[in-house]
Amino acid sequence: MPGPPLKLRFVSSATRTHQLPDTPAEVAFVGRSNVGKSSLINALANQKQLARVSNTPGRTQLINVFEVVGSGAGGGGTLVDLPGYGYAKVPGHVRKDWGPMIEGYLLEREGLETVFVLVDGLIGPTPLDVQMLDWLADNEVPHTIVATKMDKVKSSKRRTRKKELAEGCRLEVGDIVWVSSAKDVNIDQLRDLVRSHLS
Repeated sequence: MPGPPLKLRFVSSATRTHQLPDTPAEVAFVGRSNVGKSSLINALANQKQLARVSNTPGRTQLINVFEVVGSGAGGGGTLVDLPGYGYAKVPGHVRKDWGPMIEGYLLEREGLETVFVLVDGLIGPTPLDVQMLDWLADNEVPHTIVATKMDKVKSSKRRTRKKELAEGCRLEVGDIVWVSSAKDVNIDQLRDLVRSHLS
Protein backbone atom coordinates (compact mmCIF):
# COMPACT_ATOMS: atom_id res chain seq x y z
CA MET A 1 0.00 0.00 0.00
CA PRO A 2 1.43 3.41 -0.97
CA GLY A 3 2.62 5.61 1.87
CA PRO A 4 1.20 9.08 2.50
CA PRO A 5 2.92 12.21 1.17
CA LEU A 6 6.10 13.26 2.94
CA LYS A 7 5.41 15.92 5.55
CA LEU A 8 8.01 18.53 4.66
CA ARG A 9 8.60 21.78 6.51
CA PHE A 10 11.06 24.39 5.26
CA VAL A 11 13.80 24.97 7.85
CA SER A 12 16.51 27.21 6.40
CA SER A 13 18.73 28.19 3.47
CA ALA A 14 22.50 28.47 3.42
CA THR A 15 25.51 28.96 1.18
CA ARG A 16 27.86 26.69 3.13
CA THR A 17 27.55 23.40 4.99
CA HIS A 18 28.59 24.78 8.40
CA GLN A 19 25.53 27.07 8.32
CA LEU A 20 23.11 24.14 8.14
CA PRO A 21 21.23 22.69 11.13
CA ASP A 22 22.36 19.36 12.56
CA THR A 23 20.47 16.31 11.35
CA PRO A 24 20.39 12.60 12.26
CA ALA A 25 19.92 11.63 8.61
CA GLU A 26 19.61 13.52 5.34
CA VAL A 27 18.97 12.96 1.63
CA ALA A 28 19.81 15.51 -1.06
CA PHE A 29 18.45 16.23 -4.53
CA VAL A 30 20.73 17.57 -7.27
CA GLY A 31 20.39 18.00 -11.03
CA ARG A 32 20.51 20.39 -13.96
CA SER A 33 18.77 23.71 -13.66
CA ASN A 34 15.58 22.77 -15.53
CA VAL A 35 15.32 19.09 -14.65
CA GLY A 36 12.21 19.60 -12.50
CA LYS A 37 13.76 19.36 -9.04
CA SER A 38 11.45 21.79 -7.26
CA SER A 39 8.38 20.22 -8.90
CA LEU A 40 9.49 16.78 -7.73
CA ILE A 41 10.04 17.91 -4.14
CA ASN A 42 6.57 19.50 -4.18
CA ALA A 43 5.12 16.23 -5.54
CA LEU A 44 6.78 14.20 -2.77
CA ALA A 45 5.05 16.44 -0.22
CA ASN A 46 1.87 16.83 -2.29
CA GLN A 47 2.24 20.61 -1.92
CA LYS A 48 2.31 23.04 -4.82
CA GLN A 49 4.31 25.89 -3.30
CA LEU A 50 6.73 24.23 -0.88
CA ALA A 51 9.77 24.45 -3.17
CA ARG A 52 9.78 27.44 -5.48
CA VAL A 53 8.99 26.45 -9.06
CA SER A 54 9.88 28.77 -11.92
CA ASN A 55 10.09 28.78 -15.70
CA THR A 56 13.50 30.38 -15.26
CA PRO A 57 16.24 27.75 -14.78
CA GLY A 58 18.42 28.25 -11.72
CA ARG A 59 15.83 29.69 -9.36
CA THR A 60 17.26 27.58 -6.53
CA GLN A 61 20.49 29.40 -5.70
CA LEU A 62 21.02 28.25 -2.11
CA ILE A 63 21.14 25.00 -0.17
CA ASN A 64 17.52 24.68 0.99
CA VAL A 65 16.74 22.40 3.93
CA PHE A 66 13.37 20.80 4.65
CA GLU A 67 12.56 18.81 7.78
CA VAL A 68 10.79 15.51 7.12
CA VAL A 69 8.30 15.41 9.98
CA GLY A 70 7.85 11.92 11.42
CA SER A 71 10.48 10.44 9.08
CA GLY A 72 11.36 7.57 11.40
CA ALA A 73 11.38 6.32 14.96
CA GLY A 74 13.18 9.43 16.10
CA GLY A 75 11.93 11.77 13.39
CA GLY A 76 13.88 14.86 12.48
CA GLY A 77 15.43 13.66 9.23
CA THR A 78 15.97 16.27 6.54
CA LEU A 79 15.75 16.66 2.78
CA VAL A 80 17.97 19.11 0.90
CA ASP A 81 17.37 20.89 -2.41
CA LEU A 82 20.74 21.81 -3.94
CA PRO A 83 21.24 24.53 -6.59
CA GLY A 84 20.82 23.28 -10.15
CA TYR A 85 23.90 23.15 -12.31
CA GLY A 86 24.11 24.04 -16.00
CA TYR A 87 23.13 27.00 -18.11
CA ALA A 88 21.04 28.90 -15.60
CA LYS A 89 20.80 32.62 -16.28
CA VAL A 90 22.11 33.83 -12.96
CA PRO A 91 24.84 36.38 -12.17
CA GLY A 92 28.32 35.06 -12.86
CA HIS A 93 29.50 35.52 -9.27
CA VAL A 94 26.56 33.39 -8.04
CA ARG A 95 27.14 30.64 -10.59
CA LYS A 96 30.88 30.62 -9.81
CA ASP A 97 30.08 29.93 -6.16
CA TRP A 98 27.85 26.93 -6.89
CA GLY A 99 30.76 24.51 -7.42
CA PRO A 100 32.37 25.08 -4.01
CA MET A 101 28.91 25.25 -2.40
CA ILE A 102 27.68 21.93 -3.81
CA GLU A 103 30.97 20.04 -3.58
CA GLY A 104 31.57 21.29 -0.05
CA TYR A 105 28.13 20.12 0.98
CA LEU A 106 28.46 16.67 -0.62
CA LEU A 107 31.87 16.03 0.95
CA GLU A 108 31.39 17.63 4.37
CA ARG A 109 27.78 17.07 5.37
CA GLU A 110 27.44 14.86 8.43
CA GLY A 111 24.39 12.63 8.22
CA LEU A 112 24.10 12.65 4.41
CA GLU A 113 22.77 9.19 3.56
CA THR A 114 22.36 9.43 -0.20
CA VAL A 115 22.05 11.82 -3.12
CA PHE A 116 19.23 11.60 -5.66
CA VAL A 117 20.66 12.74 -9.00
CA LEU A 118 17.89 13.96 -11.29
CA VAL A 119 18.35 13.39 -15.03
CA ASP A 120 15.93 14.64 -17.67
CA GLY A 121 14.21 11.52 -18.99
CA LEU A 122 13.37 13.20 -22.28
CA ILE A 123 16.91 14.13 -23.29
CA GLY A 124 19.00 11.75 -21.21
CA PRO A 125 22.23 12.48 -19.36
CA THR A 126 24.13 15.55 -20.55
CA PRO A 127 27.92 15.85 -20.22
CA LEU A 128 27.31 17.84 -17.02
CA ASP A 129 25.19 14.99 -15.61
CA VAL A 130 27.89 12.44 -16.46
CA GLN A 131 30.48 14.70 -14.86
CA MET A 132 28.39 14.85 -11.67
CA LEU A 133 27.91 11.06 -11.62
CA ASP A 134 31.65 10.47 -12.14
CA TRP A 135 32.47 12.94 -9.36
CA LEU A 136 30.07 11.24 -6.94
CA ALA A 137 31.52 7.81 -7.80
CA ASP A 138 35.13 9.04 -7.48
CA ASN A 139 34.34 10.52 -4.05
CA GLU A 140 32.34 7.46 -2.97
CA VAL A 141 29.17 9.46 -2.32
CA PRO A 142 26.15 7.10 -2.36
CA HIS A 143 23.62 8.10 -5.02
CA THR A 144 20.57 7.01 -6.99
CA ILE A 145 19.56 8.28 -10.42
CA VAL A 146 16.00 9.55 -10.84
CA ALA A 147 14.83 10.13 -14.41
CA THR A 148 12.24 12.92 -14.52
CA LYS A 149 9.53 13.93 -17.02
CA MET A 150 8.52 10.38 -17.86
CA ASP A 151 5.15 11.69 -19.07
CA LYS A 152 6.91 13.62 -21.85
CA VAL A 153 8.44 10.46 -23.35
CA LYS A 154 6.08 8.87 -25.88
CA SER A 155 4.88 5.47 -24.69
CA SER A 156 6.12 3.88 -27.93
CA LYS A 157 9.65 5.12 -27.21
CA ARG A 158 9.86 4.54 -23.47
CA ARG A 159 11.56 1.15 -23.62
CA THR A 160 14.29 2.44 -25.95
CA ARG A 161 14.61 5.69 -23.99
CA LYS A 162 15.08 3.82 -20.70
CA LYS A 163 17.78 1.64 -22.27
CA GLU A 164 19.60 4.62 -23.78
CA LEU A 165 19.44 6.64 -20.58
CA ALA A 166 20.73 3.72 -18.49
CA GLU A 167 23.61 3.17 -20.93
CA GLY A 168 24.44 6.89 -20.82
CA CYS A 169 24.67 6.63 -17.03
CA ARG A 170 26.54 3.29 -17.27
CA LEU A 171 23.85 1.50 -15.28
CA GLU A 172 21.23 -1.19 -15.75
CA VAL A 173 17.67 -0.08 -16.59
CA GLY A 174 16.39 -1.38 -13.25
CA ASP A 175 18.84 0.81 -11.33
CA ILE A 176 17.06 4.01 -12.37
CA VAL A 177 13.83 5.36 -10.85
CA TRP A 178 11.56 6.87 -13.54
CA VAL A 179 9.11 9.49 -12.32
CA SER A 180 6.70 12.16 -13.47
CA SER A 181 5.75 14.96 -11.10
CA ALA A 182 3.01 16.13 -13.47
CA LYS A 183 1.33 12.72 -13.73
CA ASP A 184 2.27 11.36 -10.29
CA VAL A 185 4.16 8.40 -11.81
CA ASN A 186 6.29 6.42 -9.31
CA ILE A 187 6.19 9.26 -6.78
CA ASP A 188 5.16 6.71 -4.13
CA GLN A 189 8.21 4.61 -4.96
CA LEU A 190 10.49 7.61 -4.52
CA ARG A 191 8.80 8.57 -1.24
CA ASP A 192 9.45 5.06 0.07
CA LEU A 193 13.10 5.34 -0.98
CA VAL A 194 13.46 8.65 0.85
CA ARG A 195 11.84 7.20 3.96
CA SER A 196 14.11 4.13 3.87
CA HIS A 197 17.19 6.33 4.09
CA LEU A 198 15.78 8.49 6.90
CA SER A 199 14.28 5.81 9.15
